[in-house]
Amino acid sequence: MELGLTVGDSLERADRTIDGFDLLELSIGEGADPNAIDTDRLEGILEREDADLCVHLPFKQVVVTPVNGINDAILDYQRELLEWAGSVGAEKAVLHGTARNPHDTDLRPVFAEQLAAIADAGADAGVELVVENVGHQKRGLPLSVLGDLARETDTAVCFDVGHAYMEDGNDGVKRFLSGYGDLVSHLHVHDARSRGDTHLPLGAGEIDYGIVADRLEGFDDTVAVEVFTDDVPLLCDTAERVRGHLEG
Repeated sequence: MELGLTVGDSLERADRTIDGFDLLELSIGEGADPNAIDTDRLEGILEREDADLCVHLPFKQVVVTPVNGINDAILDYQRELLEWAGSVGAEKAVLHGTARNPHDTDLRPVFAEQLAAIADAGADAGVELVVENVGHQKRGLPLSVLGDLARETDTAVCFDVGHAYMEDGNDGVKRFLSGYGDLVSHLHVHDARSRGDTHLPLGAGEIDYGIVADRLEGFDDTVAVEVFTDDVPLLCDTAERVRGHLEG
């Protein structure tokens, strides 16, 4: 298992917090040109820490709309980002599972086509696409729908434990991992309370990580701590708690 850290789009944060982690997850896009990223500095950080790289594709960019021309442009944009990610050696790219209207069932086959095409673009660039559950958000597909579409398109999943909890509590975590756990190749881990998507350190919220340990026994892939703090001891404590759950 590779245990890493999300750092948003900040190489400054990466430099301050990545010590001791196996993996760096860097956000790209959101209107910023990835070619403007200081790749020498990025590669220097990764080499210094002997860490691998994942990227997170734009948070606000939906996967599908009702307009074919817009969908084509979305695919072109994601392809451009994935090509950049491949050029810097990223292993995986996280894509939010979103639609202009996630409850429009007519869009779901189109979502599947878009998802498969983006995953193919990732494969062409040497990057594994992993689709993330964000059903607690306005444009996020519900957990079971995302799982079905990921299975239909043979797309790997980034399972965000906190997002699943925010959508449907510990029962939602259990149901998704029971039905789709075999698709999960990347985890986002943090704690949460029912009052909001706060990305807390493990132990500060209400999520039962014993469920994750039971349903993903023997998990040996990538994990990213996604806690909204630069407090290194807190980040390391969450990492050790995650390791304790998953490696038992």
